[in-house]
Amino acid sequence: MKLLALEREVPGVEAVQFTGELLHAEALAAWELQQAGVIRELYFRADAHMAVLVLECADVAEAEAVLARLPLVGAGLIAFEVIPLAAYPGFARLFG
Repeated sequence: MKLLALEREVPGVEAVQFTGELLHAEALAAWELQQAGVIRELYFRADAHMAVLVLECADVAEAEAVLARLPLVGAGLIAFEVIPLAAYPGFARLFG
């Protein structure tokens, strides 16, 4: 199943809490998930410094479990909203 994960702010978190060591660990974890085929696409929003991930997981629960293992999530510095996606069915109206 394809899922969209949108980073959301965690109240009370300050930029100084994002240490170089944590950011390095986060990048490594994201790379490993990409190599495993779990993270299919990874972006930052153009209008805010927040991550947007396209994931491939069995369901929302699996995606949430995967994201919970990211170092920044584990440290309570970021959180994600996970949105399940489905293919657009409207083209069937053209050909059905």
